[in-house]
Amino acid sequence: MDTPASRTAAPAARVAAAGRRSGRRPQAPHARGERPWPAAARDATAARALDAGLVHVVRVAVEVSGRVTTKAYPKSKAGRRSVPLPAFVVELLRAHRRNYSPGPAGEVFTNTAGGPLRRTLFRPRDWRPALVRAGLLGKVTQTGPHTYRAAWPDPAGRERSAEFARLHEAVTHVAKHAAGGLRFHDLRHSYATWLVSDRVPINDIVAVMGHENASTTLNLYTHRPDDRDQLIRDVFDDFSLTIDPSTVDRQTEEPSVEGS
Repeated sequence: MDTPASRTAAPAARVAAAGRRSGRRPQAPHARGERPWPAAARDATAARALDAGLVHVVRVAVEVSGRVTTKAYPKSKAGRRSVPLPAFVVELLRAHRRNYSPGPAGEVFTNTAGGPLRRTLFRPRDWRPALVRAGLLGKVTQTGPHTYRAAWPDPAGRERSAEFARLHEAVTHVAKHAAGGLRFHDLRHSYATWLVSDRVPINDIVAVMGHENASTTLNLYTHRPDDRDQLIRDVFDDFSLTIDPSTVDRQTEEPSVEGS
């Protein structure tokens, strides 16, 4: 029977048999510079999805006590979905794939050892320093050839500051001590609100967000835009039955027989 297991076992058996005949210890395909077929299949699938401008959400990573494991399914049936990618994201991912190898389970983004990212380390080491460099958390300014001033708000709202000899030290200090800051999960809120504000049909938004019900999307992941009232008015500006005030006959009409 031709199954994934049999297709994997057959090459392994041939490698083992060759090793016994030669007297050398057999090497796994990936030890000889080849990719095992499951990894190659994952790469091919990912490449096809990227060419189509899609990311397929089919599994999730779970971190428990510093260990990251993969679940073969999201937390709900609706969680298995395909999300369209903007063109600029596709190009950035292609560049990333050219420079970095995928992780052992096909992860696109890995740590310095090539393993999966840990949420508990990603936030302090990557996410918050990125906020500082983007100007979204505190402020770092160069005050001299080898001097950087770091400023950040403390939990009481007071501004603190310190001088550093290196940019990296200043950014790291602000990332560690600044109060508040955008959370990584806030990007999900922004994404849904952006789609709603640009009038993407709610059923399509529900699908890409992976929700079972539209109420979840509307209640939790959308926020009132500042121009809500004007958006509502604009809907009727070009309505064919809208009366132009300048054309209204200002003369008082005689009451009709029915209305008299």
